[in-house]
Parts: sequence; structure tokens; C-alpha cells
Amino acid sequence: MLLQHLSEQEVIRREKLAELEKLGINPYPAPLYPVNITAAQIKAAYKGEENKDQFAQVCLAGRIMSIRDMGKASFAVLQDSSGKIQLYVKRDEICPGDDKTLYDKVWKHLSDIGDIYGVKGYVFTTKTGETSVHVNELTMLTKALKPLPVVKEKEGETFDAVTDPEFRYRQRYADLIVNPHVKETFIKRTKLINSIREFLNDKGAIEVDTPVLQSIPGGAAARPFATHHNALDIPMYMRVANELYLKRLIVGGFDWVYEFSRNFRNEGMDRTHNPEFTVLEFYVAYKDYLWMMETTEQLLEKAAIAVNGSTETVVDGKTISFRAPFKRITMFDAIKEHTGIDISEMNEDQLRDTCKQLHIAVDKTMGKGKLIDELFSEKCEHQYIQPTFIIDYPVEMSPLTKKHRSKEGLVERFELMVNGKEIANAYTELNDPIDQRERFEEQVKLMERGDDEAMFIDYDFLRALEYGMPPTSGIGFGIDRICMLLTGEPSIQDVLLFPMMRPETGDY
Repeated sequence: MLLQHLSEQEVIRREKLAELEKLGINPYPAPLYPVNITAAQIKAAYKGEENKDQFAQVCLAGRIMSIRDMGKASFAVLQDSSGKIQLYVKRDEICPGDDKTLYDKVWKHLSDIGDIYGVKGYVFTTKTGETSVHVNELTMLTKALKPLPVVKEKEGETFDAVTDPEFRYRQRYADLIVNPHVKETFIKRTKLINSIREFLNDKGAIEVDTPVLQSIPGGAAARPFATHHNALDIPMYMRVANELYLKRLIVGGFDWVYEFSRNFRNEGMDRTHNPEFTVLEFYVAYKDYLWMMETTEQLLEKAAIAVNGSTETVVDGKTISFRAPFKRITMFDAIKEHTGIDISEMNEDQLRDTCKQLHIAVDKTMGKGKLIDELFSEKCEHQYIQPTFIIDYPVEMSPLTKKHRSKEGLVERFELMVNGKEIANAYTELNDPIDQRERFEEQVKLMERGDDEAMFIDYDFLRALEYGMPPTSGIGFGIDRICMLLTGEPSIQDVLLFPMMRPETGDY
């Protein structure tokens, strides 16, 4: 029954698998293979006659990406985790006796592109000047039953590479094989996270873990994923943010805590949004949002240098500089600058009329904060290409933020905009439990009006605040979006190894 769902090539590969087993060859042997070098190390260090003795006995393993048959010899390309290298396989070298089965049968007729081989031999330079491995021992380590997408090569350059996003994102494992340059994006992502972790650790911050499964989806205005805990018979939610747990730790006596948090929001998907994403949040006692702006500049400058060796990155043909300091502008001034309208004294009805006047879609569930947010998102956000702090937000937009020390109706908050998108959001944290309770209650009223992104009341968090939280500043960074910027990738799916995809239907 299985074979009727297979392509012709897949059927042939299974037939070859059976032939190998008849020959007594295990196409999936025990995993131990004595690799002692990689393709990249050979290419970087081999100097020909000068040091050929150091490469007289190399052992490497990888996937066969091409085979060029020349009768009693053949050239092949082997790709390991570091890159590609040419192999020279000579019939009488790997089959010194009368039995030539390994070369004539196994290598020439039962091997396919994508099979994984281990090879032993010595390094030499071909007449065309290409560093290669002269193979004297050949071992099949894995028989590939599914053919790779066709990728041709000419003079070392790949063309006809796989570019179909549906294929690349759904079958990332195959994408990484046929488009090995993709791996560099994820290596840079690791460098980004490591550099941030090093920055924070050097300053004395403590990395912590907080719950992913929560009874209250707090810390952000977002629609949660809901589930059910059978043993306790209660609803549970995947976290939309880790903010409230980290602030509990500040109450408990930690001065600086951080977490790389996997968050989940039951919302749409586009080039900058995935329902599962990574955020860095950290909270620091006895600091404010002004201090946090300076720290953010330092952190991102260091991260850019760690990833690219420069404070500059190129995105969509635009050169973006992360060299400090960054521009600062208030939210009301930003809206006035790009619409010509001063909304600082407007009430909810006036804001709704202004949005309609500017052809921004609004509805009756939107309160004052949501209306201002829509106005800024539609008319201003995309204008900020170079890193820019949008500061001093209206209180209605920020239910967890401390009121501004000198500007009535505002809070001490900033968002960092880069290339037209928010990549960080920070506050001087609200630590007044009575004020916080009132803000939560306002959120409940919005929820009753139909706003499915309004916050729940977290009574345990309110209780924690009543024990006393010191003056604190906190921030959340969108790691995926920062990674997009520093790697020049146009879509969040390009910096996630396994982005969310609609389930496949039928047989694969």
C-alpha cells in the first residue's frame, strides 16, 4: 500500500536499499565514525607540498551532493556541516583486490545524491588547482530514500537553488541541505543571543526561567492561546509575556533579572509576526526609562558588532546604523509631524473622528489607547528607518507603566523603532498597587466592550506589589525582529528554523 504513494525515484531508492541489504551492507550502521577534520578546515589549512604530510590521513563524513562518473574513477562533492569539498574516488584504490563490488555496484549504481558517506584518504590538489580528498576508504553511513530538490553547480557557484518559501519553511531540513548559506543566518542568530547574554551577565544580571503555562495570560495586551489542565480542571493559557513574573522577582529581592522567553500570541501571521516568537525581557531595580534608553543603545551596538563586525547593517537596500545615540521623539510629536494633527488634548470621540478622517479603520470596541495606537501604527511607524526612541506615551496605552513625573496624562515609556517596526518596548514600571489595580479594572471594561486583547486582572501580581516593589525599569526586545535587521532577512520566517505553517493535507 505504501509504494503507491511514492514517486518513481523514491521507489527506485527503496529497491536500491533492498539490494544493499542483499549484499550484506548495512545502509544505517552504528553511528560512531572517526571524523577528524571538516571540509572547511581542510580548505583553510592545506598548503600543498608545504604541509601535505599533515593531511596524509584525513577522515570526514557528509552528504554526497554530486557524482561525476569517469569509468574506473569518479569525482564527487561531499558536503558536511562546514561546507563542500571535492572527492576523487578511484576503483582500484577502494577495491584493491579482485572484488570490485564496492565501486562497481555500491558506489556507481546503488548510491544517490543525498546519501551520507564516510571517507578516509589524503588531501591533494587537482590539475585544475582544486583542493580535494583522494579517497582510499569509502563507507555508506546513511541511505537517503527521498531525492533532494535539484540544485546544479557550475564552477563552484550554485544556481537553480530552491527559493519556494512553502518548501523552504515547511522542510527546513531540506532547505539547509540544498541552500547551505541559510545556515549562516542561524549562526548569526546564535551570535546575537550570546552577545546579549554576555552583555547582561557582565553587568551582574541574573538569568531566570518563568512559567510558560499560566492561569492568567498577563503582561501584554494580546489574544492568548487557551488550553485546559485536566487534573486541576481549570483553563490555562500559553504565556503572552513573562513581565509579571519577572517583576515578582524584583519584589522578592533580585536587582536585575532577565529571560529569553518563548511567547505565544493567538494572532495573525505576516512578514514580521509569528504566533510563537522569542522575546528578551529584563527588569532592573532603582532605574528608570531614561537609564534604559542608554543601556539599550549600548546593548544593540555591541550586538551589531558581534554579529556583523560593524554597527551598520543593510536591510532592503537601506543602511541602518546602530551606533549610539539614537534619535528621541515623543509619541504626540511623532503623530503631529506625520499627520499635521495635534491629538494631545483629544478625547475618545475626537480621536475616533480623526482616525476616520485619516481613513483608518476603527470600531466601537476601541478605547482611547487603542485608537492612538492605530493612528501611530498607520501613519507614523513606517517612517522611522534609523533607530528612534518613541517616548512618553498616553496613560491609556500603557496599563503597566508609571505615570510621567512631569507630564500629566502621560507615562514613562518608550518603544524603539527600526526600519519601520517596533523592536523594543520599555517602561519605568508602575509600582503603585492601588494605581495598578485601577488600570487593570479599566482593562476589564475594555474586555467587556469586546476587546479580546485587553489584559486580565492578575490578583497575585497585585498582592506582590502590595509587599512593595522598588522603583524599577523594564524592557522587552523582539529577538526575531532584531535578528532580521542584523542578517538583512526580509521576513520573520527566514530567521525562525521552524516557523508556523498551515498543516499539510494528504500524504507527503
